[in-house]
Order: sequence, then C-alpha cells, then structure tokens
Amino acid sequence: MAFDYGNKRIGVAVTDPLQIFATALDTIHPNSIIEFIQAYIQKENTIGFIVGKPLQMNNEPSEISPHVEGFIRSLKKNFPNIPIYRIDERFTSIMASRTILEMGIKKMKRQEKAPVDRISATLILQSFLENKSRYI
Repeated sequence: MAFDYGNKRIGVAVTDPLQIFATALDTIHPNSIIEFIQAYIQKENTIGFIVGKPLQMNNEPSEISPHVEGFIRSLKKNFPNIPIYRIDERFTSIMASRTILEMGIKKMKRQEKAPVDRISATLILQSFLENKSRYI
C-alpha cells in the first residue's frame, strides 16, 4: 500500500497479489487515513507501506516533510508489524498531471487535485515495485 501524503488529501495505491502492477485506490483526508487503512487491512493482505519522501531538487526535505514524518509515526504506532519503506517522490505530481492530460481528460476534470494524488501514489508504488530489491 503506497501513500502520496498531502495536508488536504492522501493519495492511496495498492498492488496485485503478485506485486506486479500498482493501482490507484482512493484519495483520503488525512484525518481519516488511519481508519481507512484499518478497514482495508482487515479485508486485504498488506505486507508493507510505501510512503513518498518529499525532497527538493537539492535533496533537502521539502516543507511538507515534517507532516509526512508525523504520518509515518502514526503508521508505526497503529501498525507496528507492517514495515514502512520510503521512496523519492520528486516529479510524481508532474508525471501524474501529464498522465491525466495524455488521457484526454477535459480541462474542468484536470483541475481536480484528487486524481493527481491517486496517480502520484500509483507512480510511487510502481517505482517501488520495479526497484524493490533496493529496499527489501
């Protein structure tokens, strides 16, 4: 299960049982994310959390980093047996926006932020799946 953390929305993505494909799942308000995860893991096997690591171009943490760290602390507290992996999330929002544009989505729909967050989480998870040997 992968997360693209934002103060207003958290994009969530999951993978198939063979861990080949990442799929966008939902966009959840940060205040509801722990309950959402609890409900999800009761139904689905979850073997790890992948959390985007927000970095600036100079590799310094971005301004949202303290909030992401708080989210990670909450994950560790509520799900102590599920490992957490971090992955660089630079450019995922740009790539997600381009993907939406290439899909031919109308301008009004493209202005919605939730699809960008879901696709960003999907890109984070797919990158992890493709490079999993580096992390595990």
